[in-house]
Amino acid sequence: MPLSEHEQRMLEQMERALYAEDPKFATALEGSGLRTYTRRRVYQAVAGFLVGIALLMAGMVAQQIWISVVGFLVMLGCAVLAVTGWRKAPKPGQQQAAGGPSGGPAAAQSRQRRSMMNRIEQRWQRRRDEQGQ
Repeated sequence: MPLSEHEQRMLEQMERALYAEDPKFATALEGSGLRTYTRRRVYQAVAGFLVGIALLMAGMVAQQIWISVVGFLVMLGCAVLAVTGWRKAPKPGQQQAAGGPSGGPAAAQSRQRRSMMNRIEQRWQRRRDEQGQ
């Protein structure tokens, strides 16, 4: 269940207060979350990429095309995992809420959608009022 706007604001205030009070502790807590997971995923993908290179070379040496193809596919899959994991990793000091960053582009886009829907509803209501008179 996503947090309401009030709850998100309260959470952000608590996070800012924690950073202001004890930035070392806040940074230690932050590092144990999503950023560490994505970093570990990227490292695993790099290791898998190296295994893929080894399979590719082993297939060429053994003259077994299927081993080379498997190695290439492993390399391709690991490269995709590394790139997507690297892009999703939050920057140091950046906050990640459960429903997404409330001050980031997703929240701005959500507010923009709401305001656009409000304008559309107001226009619809005006047209109905004009036609009804």
